[in-house]
Amino acid sequence: MRRYFGSTLLFAAIYVMLPAGGNAQRVAFKVGEIQAAPGTRASGFLEVAARAGADSGTRIPVTVIHGAKAGPVLALVAGTHGYEYSPIVAMQRFPWKVEPRELAGTILVVHVANMPSFLGRTVYYSPVDGKNLNRVYPGNADGTLSERIADQITREVIDRADYLIDLHCGDGNEALRPYVYWEAVGAPEVQEKSRQLALAFGLDHIVIQTDRLTDPAKSIYTSTTAIARGKGAITTETGLLGRVDTDGAKLAEAGVFNVLRSLKMLPGEAKVVEYPIWIDRSEVLRSPITGVFHARVLPGQTVVKGTLLGVLTDFFGNQVHEVRAPFDGEVLYVVATPPVSQGEPLGMVGHIKKE
Repeated sequence: MRRYFGSTLLFAAIYVMLPAGGNAQRVAFKVGEIQAAPGTRASGFLEVAARAGADSGTRIPVTVIHGAKAGPVLALVAGTHGYEYSPIVAMQRFPWKVEPRELAGTILVVHVANMPSFLGRTVYYSPVDGKNLNRVYPGNADGTLSERIADQITREVIDRADYLIDLHCGDGNEALRPYVYWEAVGAPEVQEKSRQLALAFGLDHIVIQTDRLTDPAKSIYTSTTAIARGKGAITTETGLLGRVDTDGAKLAEAGVFNVLRSLKMLPGEAKVVEYPIWIDRSEVLRSPITGVFHARVLPGQTVVKGTLLGVLTDFFGNQVHEVRAPFDGEVLYVVATPPVSQGEPLGMVGHIKKE
């Protein structure tokens, strides 16, 4: 059972770290050509220009909710992977539930970061350049389409924000239990900002990551790009298998609203997880072959070292490899559709920290 307690003391630190300019006179907030006056919202597209002989470019739908009162800037990025529908659905309906006249600060909503993947219904990779958008940050203005998308989001969204939530779910092939990634990297004060965001989001499983690079020029991931620039950031996982008939969208939406309350951007008391389950070690298991995967576990299942997670067969049904748990822990996600390519994930096991 998930338990919560009030946030008055826990979020004192995050409150005093609000940007120094938070009390400045309110003016319009502009992202690309999208401009919102104080107390209003505005929607439009960030245009990613075509590259001659390579691609026709793309568009990134963004909504700016600019509060009537001063406060921090929170960026919400959905659709980094286009087949991860739960957060995309959540960010379709979220802006209309926020009253800008009651908002302190500004919310930047990226509805679908990876439009080529979304419209192409592709898992992980862009159908245009074959790249994973969440592996090419901070991007390149002269690079492939995925790199140019990352460059636009870095310059127009991440650089404008004080905090960021990269909203994910189990991709079209992944059965997943909800959890949050907390990147315990960078300056101590940035780590603490990110930790508080993770607790405020409200999911009781929190995966601790300590191996991310914080070089702003080679940040690779969306959330790490924000952290490398001194901003609190987390990555969340709610939903699975490209479905919209689960609680994934509701969890994403509820988590965002709780973060807004914790940052004092909306009225109300924030609730944070009282007894978080910290995952201090995790491992993504990858396929050694291209073939067919048959899962033998479910997300959230407890396993011990050596538990059979699944088997790989060739295309004739001959078993060629067993996938077993590398240590005691819990299955955070498992690939629940048959096709796999060499090097792709098969599942992830997390070790629960004992306190």
